[in-house]
Amino acid sequence: MNNQSKAIVGSWVQAIGTVISALANSPASVNKEELFTTFDLWGNVLQGTGNALVVDSEEGYSLDKIGNKLQSIGNSVNVLSLLANINEQLQTELNIKGNLMQAVGGSLSFTDALNDKDVTITSIYNICGNLLQIIGNSMQSFSGIKELKGENSKLLNTIGGWIQAVGSVLTFISSLKNTERENE
Repeated sequence: MNNQSKAIVGSWVQAIGTVISALANSPASVNKEELFTTFDLWGNVLQGTGNALVVDSEEGYSLDKIGNKLQSIGNSVNVLSLLANINEQLQTELNIKGNLMQAVGGSLSFTDALNDKDVTITSIYNICGNLLQIIGNSMQSFSGIKELKGENSKLLNTIGGWIQAVGSVLTFISSLKNTERENE
């Protein structure tokens, strides 16, 4: 698989994972906690895998590459929190840290995107997508902090998850447009 294909597949897998995770963290009229935990687990696995593919597609070193590595590690921390046999408080603390790592990684990718000298529709999708992912991950981290304080934070977590999902879809569109531009 060439680097362009890896970048597109990675962005696509990450976007799907983010949407699945957002769905898992959305309120539902049915209480199927085990099902939603499974969705959240697989959503984070797909996000981390997608970010890892994007990292593998990039040659050399850049803030974007480091940012995607951090996002993948953050997803791995979230996966650990879901798989480990730990108490609820530690699980929440790991989720906070995983989401913060994703936000920091997104910040590095955002900074790299801002350094792009050519302002194109592709760069705008990339900038907006990374910014929304930072905001969404930060909201989810803040939601976890509120949860540790005993406050209701489900709505904040849900909104953050969907903001992150929209951002990852915009980043995927940026990858598609970038490939189209390079193939012209």
